[in-house]
Amino acid sequence: MSTIRFDSVRETFRRKPLEVVSKGKRSELFGSNVFNEMVMRESLSKEAYKSVMDAIELGSRIDRKLADEIAAAMKNWALSKGATHYTHWFQPLTGATAEKHDAFFEPISNAHAVEKFGGDQLVQQEPDASSFPHGGIRNTFEARGYTAWDPTSPAFIYGTTLCIPTVFVSYTGEALDNKVPLLRALQAVDNAATDVAKYFDKNVTKVNATLGWEQEYFLVDKALAASRPDLVLAGRTLLGHSPAKGQQLDDHYFGSIPDRVLNYMRDLEQECMLLGIPVKTRHNEVAPNQFELAPIFEEANLAVDHNSLLMDVMDKIADKHNFKILFHEKPFAGINGSGKHNNWSLSTNTGVNLLSPGSTPMKNLQFLTFFINTIKAVHDYEELIRSSIASATNDHRLGANEAPPAIISVFIGSQLTKVLDELEDVSTGKLSPKEKTDLKLNVVGKIPEILLDNTDRNRTSPFAFTGNKFELRAVGSKANCAKPMTVLNSIVAKQLIEFKGEVDSLIAKKGLKKDEAIFNVLREYIKASRKIRFEGDGYSEEWEKEAEKRGLSNNKTTPVALEGAVSDKVIKLYESLGVMTLREIEARHEIELEEYVMKVQIEGRVLGDIARNHVIPTAIRYQNTLIENVRGLKEVFGSDFKKYAGEQLDLITAISGHIAEINSMVNKMTDERRSANKLASGKDKAVAYCKKVLPYFEKIRYHCDKLELMVDDDLWPLTKYRELLFTR
Repeated sequence: MSTIRFDSVRETFRRKPLEVVSKGKRSELFGSNVFNEMVMRESLSKEAYKSVMDAIELGSRIDRKLADEIAAAMKNWALSKGATHYTHWFQPLTGATAEKHDAFFEPISNAHAVEKFGGDQLVQQEPDASSFPHGGIRNTFEARGYTAWDPTSPAFIYGTTLCIPTVFVSYTGEALDNKVPLLRALQAVDNAATDVAKYFDKNVTKVNATLGWEQEYFLVDKALAASRPDLVLAGRTLLGHSPAKGQQLDDHYFGSIPDRVLNYMRDLEQECMLLGIPVKTRHNEVAPNQFELAPIFEEANLAVDHNSLLMDVMDKIADKHNFKILFHEKPFAGINGSGKHNNWSLSTNTGVNLLSPGSTPMKNLQFLTFFINTIKAVHDYEELIRSSIASATNDHRLGANEAPPAIISVFIGSQLTKVLDELEDVSTGKLSPKEKTDLKLNVVGKIPEILLDNTDRNRTSPFAFTGNKFELRAVGSKANCAKPMTVLNSIVAKQLIEFKGEVDSLIAKKGLKKDEAIFNVLREYIKASRKIRFEGDGYSEEWEKEAEKRGLSNNKTTPVALEGAVSDKVIKLYESLGVMTLREIEARHEIELEEYVMKVQIEGRVLGDIARNHVIPTAIRYQNTLIENVRGLKEVFGSDFKKYAGEQLDLITAISGHIAEINSMVNKMTDERRSANKLASGKDKAVAYCKKVLPYFEKIRYHCDKLELMVDDDLWPLTKYRELLFTR
C-alpha cells in the first residue's frame, strides 16, 4: 500500500496543466446548447411558441398536436448540433440525477431508417422505477414510473444527448422526485406573494422565487484520491492526522488560483456557458484545495436544475483534468467543510425584487412586508428548515469551522434590528397623523440609506439577510437545492396567505386604511418572531443556553432533525398548499432515514476494513522492526541495553496499546451495527446508528492517527493529509 501512496504522489508531481482551447466569447457561447426562448421563437409556429410560453408563465397545458410540432423542432435542432440520442433527465430521491438514453434512430425496413422523435416521446416516458427510492409508495410489483416533460426548464444538449428536464411520478401518481414538490411550492408562493404584492402595485400578476446558489468543493489529484479507500467509497477521509499547516494562515482564501485548477475552472465555465448555466464567480475558499463558484440569480426551478446538472459536469471535467472532485460537506477533519449557500428572494413580473428596499416609503413598506413575513415564516417552521438541510454528511459540518450551528436563527444586522424595534412600538389600530409622518420619514423612509452602509456579515448564522436577499447558509454542498427551496417557499407562501387574511380583516372589520392595517399586522409579527433573531456568535455556549431559553430547537443529529419534517403542523402545511400528500411526506421521511443508516453503515465497514487491513498490519510491521532493533542493541550492550533502547521499548508498548484499542473498538462497532440492523423501525435503526455505531468512528480514528505519527513514513500506506491538501 505504501508503494501505491508514493507512486500516486510521484504521478501527481508529474502532472501538467491541461491546455484549454477557448471556444469564443462567453456572451456568444451562452445557451448555444439550450433549446431556449430564442431557438423556439425561430423554429416554432406562433401558436406552438405561445403554447410553450403560456406553460412556462401560466402553468397551462400544451396540446398534444402542438407537442408533435415542438418535438419535431427540438429533434431537428438537436440533430443539427450533433445529438444522436435523447433522454428524460430527472431527479429521483437519490439526490443525484438520472437518465436513460434512447436513439433518435428508427428502422423502417431492412434497408432504411429515419430519425424519429414525436410528441409522445417528448411529453412522457415510462422508465422502470423499481430500483429508485420510493419509501413504500409502491408495491414491489408496481415497478412502472412516469417521467413527464417540465417545459419551465429548457431542454439542453450534453455531449451527444438531448436532455429533457422532467418530473418523475409513480404508477399511482405520487411524486418520486425532488422536482414535483418544488414546482408545487413555487406555484403556492407565486399565488400568495402576488396577492400581497397587489397591495402595492396592481400590475403585478406573477411572482417568481429566485435562487442563487454558491457551490463549494474540494479538488484532489485523482491518483491521490484513488490511493485512499475512504475517499473512494465514502467521499471523505475517515482517518488521517492533521498536518502541521492547515488553514490557520488564511493564505489560501482568495489567493492566486493554482494553474491546474484555473484551467479546470476555465474548461468548466466554457461547458457551463454552452449549457446556459450563468456562472460568474470563481475563487479559492478558506481550506487548502477548496474552491467555490457561483452563478447569477435565476428562477428557482431552473437554478435547482442547473445546480444538479453542474455537479455532474464538474465531476466529468475534473476527471478530464486528472482531479477527483469532493462534494462531501466535511472531507477533511480540522478544516472548513463545504456548503451550498442558497441565496433566495422574490421578484415580480414588473421587475421588482420584493426584498430590496426602494426610494419611496411605499416601496419600503412593501420591502418590510415581505422581509418581516419571511422572518415570521422561519420562526414558525424553524424545525422544518433544520430538517431540510439534515444529512449524515452535513452533520459533520454544522457547528464547526465557520459553518452555521444546528440552531436555526435569523441574522438581519444591527441597523435593521433598530428599524424593527421602532416598528414594534406602532400604536394599535388607527395611526395619528404625526405617527404616520414619523414612520414614513424617520423609519421606513430611511431604509435604503441604512442598508447602504450595512456591512454586517455573520458566517455563523444559518439564515442571514444580506442586502436584498436571504441567504440560507446551512445547506450542504452535496445537497439537492430542491429540498430546502421546497420548504422555504412553502412556509413563506403559508405565511403570506395568513398575512393577507389578517390585513383584509382589519380593513373590513376595523375600518383601518391599508397602510395602517399592514403596520398593525407587521407589529405583531415582529413581536411574535423576536426569539428567532440573533446577531451574535452561533458557536458560543451562551447562545446554546439562550436558544434553549427562547424555546428554539437544537437538533444536532439527522435522525432527530428529520422528525421536524413529519409533525402534524408540517403535514397540515403541505396538504393545505397542495405541495405534498401525507403519503409523499411519510415516504420521504422513510427514505431519508434509510439513507442515513446506509451512509453510516458504509463508512463503518470502510473504517473497519482500513483499520484492520491497512493500519494494524503496518503498525505491526514497524513494531517488528523496532523489536529487531532492540534485540540488536541487547546483543551489543548486554544488560545495559535498556539505557539505549528505552525509546524503542516505549514505542513498542504504545503501538501495542493502540493496536489493541483499535481491534477492540472495531469489534464493538461491528456488534453495535449488527444489533442496529435487527431493528424493524427505520427511526429506531437510524437512532441506533447515530448513538451506538457512530461514536466509535472518532475513537478508532484517534488510535489510527496516533499510529500515523509513530510509524515510519516509508511504511505508512495511506496518503497523508499534507499530500492530499498541498500537492497541486
